[in-house]
Amino acid sequence: MRINTNVSSLTAQEAATNVNNALSASLEKLSSGLKINKAADDASGLAIADKLRTQATSVNQAVDNGNSAVSLLQIADKSMAEQSNILDTVKAKLIQANTDTTSVDGRESIKNDIRKLLEQLDNIAQQTNYNGTTLLQNAHDNMDATSGLSFQVGENATDTITVSTIQSNTSGLSLSVIINNVSAGATFTSYDSIAQTAVDDAITQLNKYRSEIGSTQNQIESAVRNLMTQATNITAAESIIRDVDYAEESANFNKQNIIAQAGSYAISQANNVQQNVLKLLQ
Repeated sequence: MRINTNVSSLTAQEAATNVNNALSASLEKLSSGLKINKAADDASGLAIADKLRTQATSVNQAVDNGNSAVSLLQIADKSMAEQSNILDTVKAKLIQANTDTTSVDGRESIKNDIRKLLEQLDNIAQQTNYNGTTLLQNAHDNMDATSGLSFQVGENATDTITVSTIQSNTSGLSLSVIINNVSAGATFTSYDSIAQTAVDDAITQLNKYRSEIGSTQNQIESAVRNLMTQATNITAAESIIRDVDYAEESANFNKQNIIAQAGSYAISQANNVQQNVLKLLQ
């Protein structure tokens, strides 16, 4: 028997150290709610979980982009709906003016009404914007067509949904034949079928713009619904890897706790065994 080196005690202490490390790791998981708190816990699992988290973040941002795009398109559509009402009124006034039951003075009043209505149509095109982006023409002071709108509704740069160019003003709707007749100070001519045809064509063109907006909105809303499902599934996949199973970890903690208590008893007994040597010296 040897007393200089208590091998049994050292072995018990080593086992106790390992158990205490495992106990500390289990407590860390239970307190944080995470199965992986550092790379050493599961290096490959951490890499996968981080990639899934990045993907979920990207998808959620794409959902936000999509919802913002829907808001933008709704603003454009509502503005064009008001422009459509204006054109309907202009068409009715043209018909009213193009009959001999309307006097010359009455036609002049109608001309002024139409001029103001068309001015308001252009005002709507100038003022309609989302966060500073003019939606119905190139810019507030530029009546050219927009350059088109593009929305990234997906995690990749190529996951975009676009809207064609829009020029929803008197220039883009080809209403010059009417404007020339109703411009301030102009000599009254007539409100014949040419002017009425121009309004009909403008209404048709405006409806095409609104149809494009509506179709794009439906496309974006569909993409958003799909992305929301993806985000839920990706988050669930990350949770399986990263989050701790409390039932499983609680059982493991209790197991390690019992082993730690047993280890303490084993160290105590290993030290007591050494005392038996003293009996040989008596």
